[in-house]
Amino acid sequence: MSAEPDGPEDRLRRFATIWSRAVFPVTSTSATRPEFEQQLLPLARRLSEALKARTYDADEAKAVGAALVSVHCTDPEALSRTLDCVDAYLVLYCGEDGVQEDLRARAARLQHAMAAGFAQALRERTLAEQEAIAQAALQAQGVVAQALHATEARFRAVFEGAAIGIGMADLEGNVLQVNGALLRMFGVSEQTMRDRNVMEWTHAEDAPQTWKLYEELVRGDREHYHTEKAFHRPDGTVLWTNLTVSLLRDADGNPQYQLALMEDTTERRLLNLRLRYEATHDALTGLPNRTFFFERLEKALGAGKGQRFGLCYLDLDGFKTINDSLGHAAGDRLLVEVADRLQSCATAPGEMVARLGGDEFVALTTGPDTEREVDELAARIMNAMVAPISVDGRELTVRGSIGIVEGPAGERSPAEVLRSADITMYRAKSAGGNRFELADPEADARAITRHGLTTALPTALDRGEFFIEYQPLVHLGDGSVRGAEALVRWLHPQHGVLGPDRFIPLAEHTGLIVPLGRWVLEQSVRQAREWRERHDAAVPMRINVNLSPCQLTHPGLVQDTVDILERMGVEPDALCLEVTESALIGADDDLLKPLRRLAEMGVDIALDDFGTGYSNLANLRRLPVSILKLDRSFTQSMQQFPADPVDLKIVEGIVSLAHSLNLAVTVEGVETGAQAEQLRILGCDTAQGWYYARPGPPERLHELALVDATG
Repeated sequence: MSAEPDGPEDRLRRFATIWSRAVFPVTSTSATRPEFEQQLLPLARRLSEALKARTYDADEAKAVGAALVSVHCTDPEALSRTLDCVDAYLVLYCGEDGVQEDLRARAARLQHAMAAGFAQALRERTLAEQEAIAQAALQAQGVVAQALHATEARFRAVFEGAAIGIGMADLEGNVLQVNGALLRMFGVSEQTMRDRNVMEWTHAEDAPQTWKLYEELVRGDREHYHTEKAFHRPDGTVLWTNLTVSLLRDADGNPQYQLALMEDTTERRLLNLRLRYEATHDALTGLPNRTFFFERLEKALGAGKGQRFGLCYLDLDGFKTINDSLGHAAGDRLLVEVADRLQSCATAPGEMVARLGGDEFVALTTGPDTEREVDELAARIMNAMVAPISVDGRELTVRGSIGIVEGPAGERSPAEVLRSADITMYRAKSAGGNRFELADPEADARAITRHGLTTALPTALDRGEFFIEYQPLVHLGDGSVRGAEALVRWLHPQHGVLGPDRFIPLAEHTGLIVPLGRWVLEQSVRQAREWRERHDAAVPMRINVNLSPCQLTHPGLVQDTVDILERMGVEPDALCLEVTESALIGADDDLLKPLRRLAEMGVDIALDDFGTGYSNLANLRRLPVSILKLDRSFTQSMQQFPADPVDLKIVEGIVSLAHSLNLAVTVEGVETGAQAEQLRILGCDTAQGWYYARPGPPERLHELALVDATG
């Protein structure tokens, strides 16, 4: 059954037809154009499949490039026309099922891989031909040494018909014979070539050992040598060659002639340079990319004694907002303008600018005095960012945060330097952005430690590295223990016992705070049950558990709490959940709904760190709290005697207001008996602090409760 009109197979054949028409005129083949088209059809099919494959496969495109050589498309123009066809028509005829932007990016990568495969196959074919010619020339050495009598015609056929350049000279460097290929490579006549001496063919790009090898050969100390060499052409261009020079001896073994075989590698070299440029430069901005930058940085760090380096790591502030609001095209134009400005800042010797990716750029300076130069470089970059950038008729103000690392060469690896710069840059961004900061080894160490803790957190809970300490809550009226606050600790394998201030913010950032908080709640409720079973008091002991803002917004908060209380057989009034005052700033009804449901069940809700200046006291009526927990700053102000009367009035007013709203008042940070007495006089209900007990194991709280009971 034939394919539908204009189906995928028809479109593929149309692409193959266009390709064959473009390339056939520069192809050395005995096939007709339709026959040549049939040879290209399977290659077109492989390109189409590679374009639409789930994952990019460079080897498939390289194979297509190599296959071009096998069908006699060896002229560099054939490659150029092939790449133009792929660029213009591959996505048009073979990419109807994909996203055009993604397919065009994939097509560009296929072109690069095809060029690499073509260059490799052409080189292998040329080397094979060169080897055959070299073998033929070496086999003819004996005949040439005998004045070329018996095999003159045979050697002449090889000599003139070879595709590579061949020349013969005496040991003084006088040119004796050259073939047509060599004349075409240099673009000169035979007489012009004969008038020149080999010693005149020097070039600034010659490797240091090139002429030393030549001198050894004409002395007879070596039989041949191979090198890459450049030559000047009369038109001012440069001819690059793979040069093999062999020594020809006479019948007695004495050196007599030198034979040169030259392969023209100019086009391949230009292609390699192009591919190298694309591999080491950012396609959008033209700046050196991460690969190139790391090469330069590694070289700078490996410099000799007395050399230093300075690095500025720049990240644009608010670039994501520009991308999200104006689109990625506008963001790209902004990055191009930023790159141009940065390039103008690093023009001195030893300076360079690179784009690492996204909106991250680096500037590097090297030399003996980078301590001063890197600061000046950072200042120039900040000044270059001041003027607004016009994008699509909008004037955009762009700012950046810079982390600076400077030091002597030879002490750190590139990865260590970049990590320090990255940490420092984020420190500048955290300080408000639009500024630069100098690297601080201590700050780096803290950041690295923080990162290590972050990565270790997910498995720490599974390994049972967390434990809970309890600090008693004491009634200020009769001194009885009314409960305790549960305080989670991390027994880290390397850092020892870590307090919550070291890992709770990290847990909130990673989302681990929800399972960790659930574990703390479960362990604390279980402990409350044990206390109530062991200590039968008139007023049952209560456990206080802290809730983070992440837990507060988690949809499973109420159900998790109910499940834990029911599973442990504990009444809701044994539990108090503490929520910081800052977490409830501007809280709407949706945020307060879970707390209201828990309060209706009988769970106490405490407003922690109250009095830090955020809450509107009038809003206390709408919050489902039953306890105000005063911030420890109030108790600290009472350490001096006499206490500040203004602070006392503030506390007295808060306590009076709380009691009028039927709220109990708890104070933290009580460290002396004088503080406890003053707070009792002011009407506070319960307190906790080192005056009563430091946080400790649950057994200590039970002992304190027994002491209070036996009074």
